[in-house]
Amino acid sequence: LQGLLPRGRAWTREPGADLTLFLQAIADEFGRIDARATDLIRELDPRQASELLEDYERLLALPDECTGEATSITQRRNEIILKLTSQGAINRQFYIDLALNLGYTITIYEYREFRAGLSVAGDPVSNGDWVHVWRVNAPAAVGQFFSAGQNVAGDPLAVYSDGVLECVINKRKPAETIVLFAYGA
Repeated sequence: LQGLLPRGRAWTREPGADLTLFLQAIADEFGRIDARATDLIRELDPRQASELLEDYERLLALPDECTGEATSITQRRNEIILKLTSQGAINRQFYIDLALNLGYTITIYEYREFRAGLSVAGDPVSNGDWVHVWRVNAPAAVGQFFSAGQNVAGDPLAVYSDGVLECVINKRKPAETIVLFAYGA
């Protein structure tokens, strides 16, 4: 700022002079504003955001019914990035990658019609609506078992499921399809 001043005796550049101290105060504020602008540029990238995480979550409706409350900043950032980058697809690899981002290694089996000449002995006979069904084979989930006194007649004897994986895949699957989940496969 002193370099921008005109020349002359009234425009002193001596350390400790009132004008020098005044210009230093202005320069300090400009430096603070520049540093905050740099912070804002960093915050625009959700992979580096910390101050704007709540704004990203509000705009993306996070946490949602599938993910629940994230406990760390890294988890919150990962959920934001996943929501921003995964729009959906109709191929196996999309769902395999989606599960991998959630920490699951899965395989997918797609049912198809039994056709003479294409199908072989041992292939399932699946015609009609089964062409719209596919199965996700996931690692073993924690089982919830029937317990006398806690469960009632009609309850299943055992339930194996992973709510997060099932919710995320069902939310992004094509609407005309049905997904079955097999655990321990």
